Amino acid sequence: MLTKFFRVSLLLLASHASFTTSADINQALLHEVRTAENKVRDDARKPLQTLSFFDVTPQSTVVEVWPGSGWYTEILAPLLADKGKLYAAHFSDKFTLLPADYMQKGRTAFQTKLASHPVYKNVTVTEFAPLAGIAIAPAASADVVLSIRNQLYMFDGENSLKHALANFYQALKPGGVLGVVAPRLPDQLLTSDWKKTGYVPQQLWLKLAKETGFDFEASNDLLINPKDTADHPSGIWSLPPSLAVDEKDKAKYRAIGEVTQMVLKFRKPRN
Repeated sequence: MLTKFFRVSLLLLASHASFTTSADINQALLHEVRTAENKVRDDARKPLQTLSFFDVTPQSTVVEVWPGSGWYTEILAPLLADKGKLYAAHFSDKFTLLPADYMQKGRTAFQTKLASHPVYKNVTVTEFAPLAGIAIAPAASADVVLSIRNQLYMFDGENSLKHALANFYQALKPGGVLGVVAPRLPDQLLTSDWKKTGYVPQQLWLKLAKETGFDFEASNDLLINPKDTADHPSGIWSLPPSLAVDEKDKAKYRAIGEVTQMVLKFRKPRN
């Protein structure tokens, strides 16, 4: 009976911890720093469910890989401001497969965002380049590394992914989580040009992550969009928010919605 009691108590504690974390993430979602333009994408991107699935808590040390304009930074910074830590691994000058002016513009806009509100004061900006040995955070310091909506394969195929995974592995503590959100290629389109479309097979991530040393823990279908056929003229960039299509077709692609994303949870072994 005593053993049963402790089991029940542990389950209740875990449930309470999950509930508390959800409440904290919800509070971050309501923070004043979030723009109306970004909030409108919550239904498509499901940040509460995504961050909960990846074990992000207010106490976590998190690395956000290529934060872009800061869509997730607007959520992570308030969530981690008091008890956690956020590293934002932005573009690096050592990465030559993107235009230098594009990367500079992105970094400058991101730094401007960080200077716009005190909630960002504890965000540390680092760098990431999938083909360069740059530390995205101190070795073995991160509870969670997040690679969300990054198209790493398009640069140098499997080589890009292998370098990135090795970098993520180095930054994580033993037992830490790698959370991947990336466009998922349907099995029936495996012969398509993955670099051109931006869609990559889920099995490729699983294979290369295993080779790196990660344990695959779980996947989640929360970002599946049944309207996304993955055969668009400009690949993933046909869909919102990019809408890289003719003006006359934009309404059509807005109606489809955002790209189907795989949501994969890996863990660095504890020993």
